[in-house]
Amino acid sequence: MLNRIALFLSGTKGGFEIYVNTIKDIEGLTAEEKDELSAVVDRFPFRTTEYYLSLIDWSDPLDPLRMIAIPSIPELAGWGSLDPSGESDYTVAPGLEHKYEQTAVLLASGTCASLCRYCFRKRLFMDEHDEAPLNIDAALEYIAARPEISNVLVTGGDPFMMGTSKLDRLLESLREIEHVRIIRLGTKVPAVHPHRILEDPELMEVISKHITPDRSIYVMTQFNHPRELTEQSTTAVDMLQKANAVVSNQTPLLRKVNANPHTLAELMNELSYIGVAPYYVFQCRPTVGNRHFSVPIEESYRIVEEAKGMCSGLAKRFSYVMSHRSGKIEVIAVDEQNVYMRYHQAAKLEDMGKTIVLPRNPNALWLDDYMSE
Repeated sequence: MLNRIALFLSGTKGGFEIYVNTIKDIEGLTAEEKDELSAVVDRFPFRTTEYYLSLIDWSDPLDPLRMIAIPSIPELAGWGSLDPSGESDYTVAPGLEHKYEQTAVLLASGTCASLCRYCFRKRLFMDEHDEAPLNIDAALEYIAARPEISNVLVTGGDPFMMGTSKLDRLLESLREIEHVRIIRLGTKVPAVHPHRILEDPELMEVISKHITPDRSIYVMTQFNHPRELTEQSTTAVDMLQKANAVVSNQTPLLRKVNANPHTLAELMNELSYIGVAPYYVFQCRPTVGNRHFSVPIEESYRIVEEAKGMCSGLAKRFSYVMSHRSGKIEVIAVDEQNVYMRYHQAAKLEDMGKTIVLPRNPNALWLDDYMSE
């Protein structure tokens, strides 16, 4: 099969060969492991960076960073959907989603520096799917024609994997739309490929020039584990902040990665120390290949609440939410009988703020599991 990932060229930066696109090139795996994982990468493509591989403790088969970046046999379990949040239902132009009135989501990039094994958009990297548009004119026309859209989330893929000049042109086009006040750039580059930022000062100039006193750029990082906050990553974050970007972080709750109160609290506290606002902790979406990462909602709520008890006020500003096809649903309480949720954002305006009360189901991994009982 022809894997689109192989079409991206590798180079060298920061002393590392940047990208590793095949399992056979990972020195930390045995020959037996490489053979065993071939069936996984045939289904779900693999890609990471030498930098990120250097952070893994290869003596630990359950190393959390290994879990994030390296394929594993449980990915082949028959469970989940390739579009668990129903993004196709809200696609209004090639690569453009409009689910919430004030927010548009633009899939501007078709690649990532590292393909996280828990990714909920892994369909983008599979051969039979190609949603990131080659031409975004239709998306920009749609946004320009709708004054209710005040912010655009540029994602993919990862917008920091675009060429700097191409990202500049995209930001310029969005800035020409008067009602777009906020641009968000969703990225894991600071965690997996910080040299993209450290060694390209022009990138910071591009971000800085598109920020004005009344029009912000938010960089939405995805640090999943405290060990990703290395000297290089924190320096990259500092450069973004000095370019006047507002940096916030979101992460799914992932079994054997951060689904532990102490690990989650450490991550949130460390983020707050470097001035990164914890934004969302997501319930792991029921995506094909993700079953082994998923933690039941009621257990996740307990982990989140225990972690918050170990965090400062600044570190526990995040919300624990589920990105359901009907909206972003916050889990707000669990008692002996019921689970209490609230629409933090809703696809239908009449659902905004609506409370959902459901009988407890300790095995439920998603809202639909409660509904099917």
